[in-house]
Amino acid sequence: MTVTMIELKISDILDDPALPKERKIAKLQTLEEEARALQRAASESPMVEDDGWQSDLRLVEKALGRLGKDTTKTGAATL
Repeated sequence: MTVTMIELKISDILDDPALPKERKIAKLQTLEEEARALQRAASESPMVEDDGWQSDLRLVEKALGRLGKDTTKTGAATL
C-alpha cells in the first residue's frame, strides 16, 4: 500500500511529542484549508480531475477528530 504525502504530514504532526495539542490542531487546520482550496479548484475547473483531494480532506478531518476538534463546516463557502 502506498502512503501519500498528506498521510506522512498528518502522521508527523500527530506523532510529534514536542507539539502541544493546540499546535497540532493548528497545523492540521492549515492542511485542511489547503485541501479544501485544492478541492474547490478542482470542482471549478472542467479540465482538472479530483486526484484524491477529497480523500486528503477526509484524512485531515479524521486526524482533527482524533484530537477532539469538530470539523463540521456549514455555510455557502463549504463543499
